[in-house]
Amino acid sequence: MKKIFIVLMAAGLVSASSCKKYLDVNTNPNAPQDVTANLLLSPMLHWVATSPVYDGRLIGRYTQNITSTGAGSSWDLQGYDPSSDNGGQLWRDVYWSLGVNLINMINKSEAEQRWDLAGVGYALKAWGWLQLTDMHGEIIIKQAFDQTRTNFDYDSQEFAYSEVIRNLNMAIADLQRTDGAVDASFLGKTDIVYGGDRTKWLKFAYGLYAMTLNHFSNKSSYKPDDVIAAVDKSFASNSDNAGVKYTGVSNDDRNFIGPTRNNYTSYRQTVYILNMMNGTVTGGVQDPRLTRMLSPSQDGNYRGVVTGSGIASFATGTAPNNIWGYTSLPTVGTPTRYIFDDKSRYPIMTYSELQFIKAEAAFKKGDRATALDAYTKGVSAHIDYVNISQADVGATPPAISATEKATFLASPTVIPTAANLTLAQIMNQKYIALWGWGFVETWMDMRRYHYNVDTDPATGRAVYENYVFPTTLYADNGGKPAYRVRPRYNSEYVNNSAALNAIGALARDYHTKEMWITQKN
Repeated sequence: MKKIFIVLMAAGLVSASSCKKYLDVNTNPNAPQDVTANLLLSPMLHWVATSPVYDGRLIGRYTQNITSTGAGSSWDLQGYDPSSDNGGQLWRDVYWSLGVNLINMINKSEAEQRWDLAGVGYALKAWGWLQLTDMHGEIIIKQAFDQTRTNFDYDSQEFAYSEVIRNLNMAIADLQRTDGAVDASFLGKTDIVYGGDRTKWLKFAYGLYAMTLNHFSNKSSYKPDDVIAAVDKSFASNSDNAGVKYTGVSNDDRNFIGPTRNNYTSYRQTVYILNMMNGTVTGGVQDPRLTRMLSPSQDGNYRGVVTGSGIASFATGTAPNNIWGYTSLPTVGTPTRYIFDDKSRYPIMTYSELQFIKAEAAFKKGDRATALDAYTKGVSAHIDYVNISQADVGATPPAISATEKATFLASPTVIPTAANLTLAQIMNQKYIALWGWGFVETWMDMRRYHYNVDTDPATGRAVYENYVFPTTLYADNGGKPAYRVRPRYNSEYVNNSAALNAIGALARDYHTKEMWITQKN
């Protein structure tokens, strides 16, 4: 009996000593618990390229980039989906996919004096806060990663923008350093955007700085010269473009908007983007990019769907094909078009985008010569970008020829004199250059000009004068357009309702509340 008792006691001591290990579910005996800082980078870059296009299926309908094949869809009508996480992917990825991983990468990099990797981290943090506040307005920053809390208060959008700028200043300072353990080969092992090139990340940070400052265009603090200066320190050509190239081999290595992942099958191009390119806004001059970026109908003609109307009313064979140029999903390996292939290099920021930002700032400053120069470079560079994107994956149809490009740029309705340049031309060409990928920035542009309300000082007509809202908007809107996306449902409306109530986000029309950054003062 005594021997049995001793054995049981020993077993109990073993069990007690192993209990902590057994319950420590955060310890994985088969994987390292402390990894080098650079190993955290590539998964985050994947989501930087993916999250905006993920949510772009929804906000791209606010901007009329795309529209649903079915009539009366909520987002086509400037609405939302109640009790759903639709429109919450960027929210999820900023707080979770990047989240603590990004904080750990920065902290570890700083401790090891890897200033280049730390600088990339600060640039990504700035990118995340900018994307998130531009989508949602008020967001959680100060308390976001406080692990002692279960509820989180929201910060103002003004504070969010100050955090973007603060993080960009730190990114720029770090990316300029060459001391310590700065090492292009170490960074390049997991840098799927620039392969460890610190100087290109510095240009990226300046580009994001220019974009951020330009969003203040409705504020008295707006300084066009600062925007122009930041652009001039940023991308010098398409060779500086930021993006992620996919192999097309497995699901996560395929472009999210590519055919194999089948995420955009139920959407079609709109009348709005068609009219941008078919000559309607350029005095009858058709844009050569139209046949490379947009999809024809089965009969070979190019058409667009009226937002919210669906395709049921089209006669047989006349509805636009899907974005890949086909009536149904193409088989794996079939050539598609533009940036929509499984293997496409999906853009995060481009040279042409930044030139249009510079053109807008110079126009507002009253410097028409600089505005025209940047505008012309933006149009020209994007035409080249279309060719680069198609050649990158062997897409169809063939490249825009030098003759086609020269003829288009020679038209005074496309490239006017400095005196005749309009704000609408700048913003329309930027819309084209961002079509299909720059969903958040395009929506920010439209909200800064209050969709089709604010006028072009050069013409007295609306900047986006061809933008037409659906006849009937979503029922909760009260006749108002969308100005923000509601916070992510499952993390906020389920678990953080008191904080939502404090900012008025429990109201059914909260998504129509204009954001601080777009208000004029």
